[in-house]
Amino acid sequence: MKQRLEDLAARKQEALHAGSQAAVERHHSRGKMTARERVEYLLDEGSFQELDMLARHRAHGMGLERNRPYTDGVITGFGTIDGRRVCVFSQDATVSGGSLGEVHGEKIHKLMDLAVSIGVPVVGLNDGGGARVQEGVVALNAYGGIFYRNVQASGVVPQISVVLGSCAGGAVYSPAITDFIFMVQGSSHMFITGPDVVKTVTGEEVSLEELGGAMSHATKSGVATFVAPDEKACLDDVRYLLSFLPSNNLEQPPAIDSDDDPERTTPELIDLIPASPNQPYDMTKVISAVVDDGEYLEVHAHWAMSITCGFARLDGQVIGVVGNQPAVLAGVLDIDSSEKAARFVRTCDAFNIPLVTFVDVPGFMPGTDQEYGGIIRHGAKLLYAYCEATVPRIQVITRKAYGGAYVVMNSKSIGADLAFAWPSAELAVMGPQGAVEIVYRRELASAADPIARRSELVEEYTERYANPYIAAERGYVDDVISPADTRAVLIKSLRMLCSKREELPRRKHGNIPL
Repeated sequence: MKQRLEDLAARKQEALHAGSQAAVERHHSRGKMTARERVEYLLDEGSFQELDMLARHRAHGMGLERNRPYTDGVITGFGTIDGRRVCVFSQDATVSGGSLGEVHGEKIHKLMDLAVSIGVPVVGLNDGGGARVQEGVVALNAYGGIFYRNVQASGVVPQISVVLGSCAGGAVYSPAITDFIFMVQGSSHMFITGPDVVKTVTGEEVSLEELGGAMSHATKSGVATFVAPDEKACLDDVRYLLSFLPSNNLEQPPAIDSDDDPERTTPELIDLIPASPNQPYDMTKVISAVVDDGEYLEVHAHWAMSITCGFARLDGQVIGVVGNQPAVLAGVLDIDSSEKAARFVRTCDAFNIPLVTFVDVPGFMPGTDQEYGGIIRHGAKLLYAYCEATVPRIQVITRKAYGGAYVVMNSKSIGADLAFAWPSAELAVMGPQGAVEIVYRRELASAADPIARRSELVEEYTERYANPYIAAERGYVDDVISPADTRAVLIKSLRMLCSKREELPRRKHGNIPL
């Protein structure tokens, strides 16, 4: 037995140093942690239990038989984050470049199957060279197994992808299917085809960072959900995000004891709305004033910024927040913002997170670019997401709520449980200026002083229609509240709605307009 234990210790020591010292030093010289260092930093100290540490590839030919390192370039196992169980895999770029082959893929398959069976989140730390060329179609098959499991786990357990190096070619589709993607500025890259191929095929010259860097995906493509300045900050953000998510779709999000008074008023919001309806303000200030301790984790903060989405707490309970952002394009809904919000709404609904929607929307973005790009289809995604959601849903109208965009933003007519409005709310088919131009076109054309008459009619229309009281009379708004009471009203409402249950119609699945 002693000899066997010594043999085991030697094998595990070899596995711990599967990557060459030179490869590890190159990794560190780029400011990057090794795969094991990342796992140890992410998880609670001493909680990691590695699985398949002694696995190695069994391929023959093309030189592979001469180099069969333990772990096969990926570390897999389970541990805890803030005492809550998670499964994690970490690709090791110091072993075969982190490339994925048959055994590498099988290790990830086993881990994902385990996570779904026990109902815990999966965190994937991606840093690999894509499919292992020497293993050919076997490697591609292994990728397919990962993609299939991503889809089967979707909406069942949270799936988080952390890109800490290269993620190229077909490898990008696993992160793309997961719930959240983290990237690091300067060291994370995702793309289908690299700069050289792009230049050969299209003639475009583009740098690696411009093509697939963190900020490109955070601001232009919307692929990156969160961006961090370095690896440790990135992994800290992963831990923070998980504090808002349940372990699986059958559990409620983790609640905490909050010291923030549930009856606290928010008088600072009374003067936040500008006197002129055309003046902007920052919706995140509204959100921060209302939620516990002002803590708001914004999702896709750098993309589609005319809408803001994120996680917060009210009375210690997790909520998902969606709000039009008047400080960017007047808070208009366009293709990207509709898609961003729809994705977020569906994520919250999948994981039992109540939705609070702050509305200040002048309408959908006009223009041929938007129409040709499919604003109708993309706007319908947000509409579909809200209509489909069965979690508690509350709408708060702060100012403009015009036309179809008002309906789409979680109105009572599409299933919101409760709707509240501030006195500054304007619910109408369109803004006063546009309405007057249509309704009083002939009168204005024949008026002695069209400008003065237009001004009078706009003022009259605003006084009669651009207010929340007609909607309140008909029950489309449940109450008109002072901005100062917003926090207290939301907390009372969410307490009442916590037992909400909905029976969905029997069907295989709906057909969202993708």
